[in-house]
Amino acid sequence: MSIASGLRGRHLTRRLVQLYVGLTLYGVSSALLVRGSLGLEPWGVLHQGLAEKTGLTIGVVSIVVGAVVLLLWIPIRQRPGLGTVSNVFVIGLAMDGTLALVPESDGLAVRVPLLVLGIVLNGVATGLYIAARFGPGPRDGLMTGLHRLTGRSIRLVRTALEVAVVATGFLLGGSVGIGTVLYALSIGPLAQFFLRRFAVPEREGGLTVASSGPSPTQDPARTQGPAPAEGPAPAQDAAPAGDPAPAEDAGPATAARPPAVAPGTPEQAILRR
Repeated sequence: MSIASGLRGRHLTRRLVQLYVGLTLYGVSSALLVRGSLGLEPWGVLHQGLAEKTGLTIGVVSIVVGAVVLLLWIPIRQRPGLGTVSNVFVIGLAMDGTLALVPESDGLAVRVPLLVLGIVLNGVATGLYIAARFGPGPRDGLMTGLHRLTGRSIRLVRTALEVAVVATGFLLGGSVGIGTVLYALSIGPLAQFFLRRFAVPEREGGLTVASSGPSPTQDPARTQGPAPAEGPAPAQDAAPAGDPAPAEDAGPATAARPPAVAPGTPEQAILRR
């Protein structure tokens, strides 16, 4: 898909609002996890570790890392969408803005609520930007690209990447703790729950149908392209073989039914964390 693809349709305004609100809230949620000081999400650990070593803000590091990861899409022949490019910049800017407004705290009475709020808000944000269907974020697109090239399962590729990211970030001084574990256990169910709530219906020939999600070559947010990515795009290529998504029930599609998450996509990978 191209960056301009998907910029049409009767729900375009809603989708654009969901995309940028979702990405902004994602940055806010990541900043709350930083202020909670009880452990960050996997890529946040790396960003914090690099920020400690370079003296840059964690938001700027997030932007730089996102841009570098996006460059890695070139050899694996991934194509970014609007959501991919927006993911790189909006999340980092929102993180730094939130960190400037929310002070540090040493008390668990404040840090625990910040952790919980950060994780839940991250799930809300993931559901919003994935449902916008503008493609996955750079990190989720890298994961599905490697899945396609290596033939390994999405779960295995994602686990290997995130273990490597957490280990590197921890060695650089990033924060790993109970928050990291809680995030890993809860973000999939949360993203799936909110993805269903924020699903944007599509219409074909007067019949409202559920979206089948993009191919791995398209872009989230994650959840990202998730169908997370770093949302699913209207134009699709054939999805590669991978972990199968749960089968949709039979029957006529309606506006109330959530979009399916296609197998092998960044969005499926986010939901299956």
